[in-house]
Amino acid sequence: MPGGFGQGLYLDRAGRLWIATGGGGVRLEEPASEDPRVEPFTTPGSLSSDNLRCFAEDEWGRVYIGTARGVDRLDPEGGRVKHFSTADGLIKSEVMAAFRDRSGALWFGTREGVSRLVPEPERTQNPPPVLISGLYVGGVPQPVSELGEVEVPELSLGPGQGQIQIDFFGLNFSAGEELRYQYRFEGASRDWSALTDQRTVTASLAPGKYRFLVRAVTSDGTSSAVPAALSFRLLPPIWQRWWFLTFAALFVGGVIYSTSRARTARAVALERVRTRIATDLHDDIGASLSQIAILSEVVRHRVGGDGESPVTEPLGVIAGTSREMVDSMSDIVWAINPKRDRLSDLSQRMRLFASDILSARDVRLRFRAPDSARDITVGADLRREVYLIFKESVNNLAKHSGCTEAGIAFSIEGRRLVVEIVDDGRGFDAEALGGDGQHPGGMGGHGLQSLRRRAEKLGGTYEVRSSPGHGTTVTLRVPIKIKSRRRLKVIKKLRALLRR
Repeated sequence: MPGGFGQGLYLDRAGRLWIATGGGGVRLEEPASEDPRVEPFTTPGSLSSDNLRCFAEDEWGRVYIGTARGVDRLDPEGGRVKHFSTADGLIKSEVMAAFRDRSGALWFGTREGVSRLVPEPERTQNPPPVLISGLYVGGVPQPVSELGEVEVPELSLGPGQGQIQIDFFGLNFSAGEELRYQYRFEGASRDWSALTDQRTVTASLAPGKYRFLVRAVTSDGTSSAVPAALSFRLLPPIWQRWWFLTFAALFVGGVIYSTSRARTARAVALERVRTRIATDLHDDIGASLSQIAILSEVVRHRVGGDGESPVTEPLGVIAGTSREMVDSMSDIVWAINPKRDRLSDLSQRMRLFASDILSARDVRLRFRAPDSARDITVGADLRREVYLIFKESVNNLAKHSGCTEAGIAFSIEGRRLVVEIVDDGRGFDAEALGGDGQHPGGMGGHGLQSLRRRAEKLGGTYEVRSSPGHGTTVTLRVPIKIKSRRRLKVIKKLRALLRR
């Protein structure tokens, strides 16, 4: 049983006892039985008030409940509730008594008088019309008829006008009927909102095209046949409009295309210059130096034969110097030749040089290079510097190590090129190197310090590990830029273009 004083009892035609209290109401099923069953007859919040006073029943079995806030009509079968208030003609909201006379009319007594209701059978209600009565954009009213409009003409709102307030109302002429409303913004949501008795909607919307729809709903679930509609377009800022984005995309695309075309043109021009320089050095200067060396040898043999003379010695120096310049020229031509930009070309030249130098001293050579070197392209400067550092290291090994076996490992670790040279020679105390990087026993060349500086200019390191009697290990690590396969395809197309 609900709390509060008992304020009303009513026995309906079905034999059920209705009990009204100051804290709600219940219904007793089969009240004459030994164990009557108590049931609530409404859900919480469905009545106008929990302070119930009295009951009455019409000839169709609908129960009228007098409350402190008017009269509620309850359909016991369907559970639908309809409210009657002073707006429907009730003389006072606080109803103290209810009675049905012999004609079927219902009388409701209050402290200020009585009101009479002649009930009618339930009729199918017509869908309630709904109208839009007001529109405010950023707090500024927009032209809408004061009598309301079913369809408001489409509006175009500028940037920054996304704060919108829409007023609406529904029309219903049934006594005791309270309309509720549902709305939705097509373009922002597909679903109708929950039922509400509010007649104003405020929204903050992003740029886009929207269509606002609202409908009125009666207590029995009948909704408006034609929802009221308001269409509007909220324009985005200039930098978000399609024509601006299209222009920006075309502009950026043009800049990228122009830059790419300029870079391609520079790459093609550089390829041609490198090819021309390599060809000129090889064909002109290289051939001339070879000719000088040959003629010097011929003159030396004709003048002095195999003996020593003041003339033959300078001729021998000229011939030797010419041959050294031919070798150096060959390295330069190889370095700038664009057809030798792959890492595999660098490893092959290293293998050839090491094999020539070490085989002349009966040193066994083990050379290892990765297969992936075929797909990696490096610049001319990097190839030349790495090759020169390698040559100096191999020359030092051949001159000073006294080894019988040497190993050269050529590998890629992440984005670094690693060249490791190992020998089983006599070794030396690496900590006893002089300040100029020279080995005290005569390790010549440019010295280890010079090799380290050259490696550091490339962003890498040059490390020497050695101890007396345990050989020497030299490790060169330099960063390289690994070009993608797509870029390699572009380079191949450029080379094909150069050939044409």
